[in-house]
Amino acid sequence: MVKFSDRPSPFARRVLAAVRRIPAGLVATYGDIAFLAGSPRAARAVGSILRECRDPYTPCHRVIGAGGSLGGYGGNLGLKRARLAAEGLDVTLTRVRRFAEVRWRGQSLARLRLGPKSTQAPPR
Repeated sequence: MVKFSDRPSPFARRVLAAVRRIPAGLVATYGDIAFLAGSPRAARAVGSILRECRDPYTPCHRVIGAGGSLGGYGGNLGLKRARLAAEGLDVTLTRVRRFAEVRWRGQSLARLRLGPKSTQAPPR
């Protein structure tokens, strides 16, 4: 379990910065955020970081599981569903509908991380 002290790790700071860039009405997967934070295989670590995040300005509810599943939200999936629905997303009990249409891949952040000439995007 990741505990934030006064200073989160550099990876945690990159994760939180990426999450703050997700526009309202769109979602990203834990894997997308891991990629943008520089560790493409660290999706579970992203979940642990978000579980411990208590910053009300970080839209953790916009990060979902692969394929559109809701994933976790500190055990309060009802609140996650309500927040996503309030942003105009079509949400069932367990998934975000039309996931491919509302998925944010953060390519602008990826370009910043990889350099201006890069066209590499997160894996699909």
